[in-house]
Amino acid sequence: ILERLYKLYNTELTDLSVMPMTISYLGNSSVATIPTLLDLILKQQVEDQHIEAGDKVVFASVGAGMNINAIIYQF
Repeated sequence: ILERLYKLYNTELTDLSVMPMTISYLGNSSVATIPTLLDLILKQQVEDQHIEAGDKVVFASVGAGMNINAIIYQF
């Protein structure tokens, strides 16, 4: 997902930390992945991640039942 997004805008992907993931400690939460990650970031519970006013954020998730979610949001 991340590689295709960067390619779409002719930008080189150099830092994978721009894509935090929760699956290693929360498991596959399918459609709850995006709101859970957003809540964790806003509560400063995800290391090296923060969202500031004006930031454009892309959230994407794929669930085991092939539920696919994507949101682009400007704060």
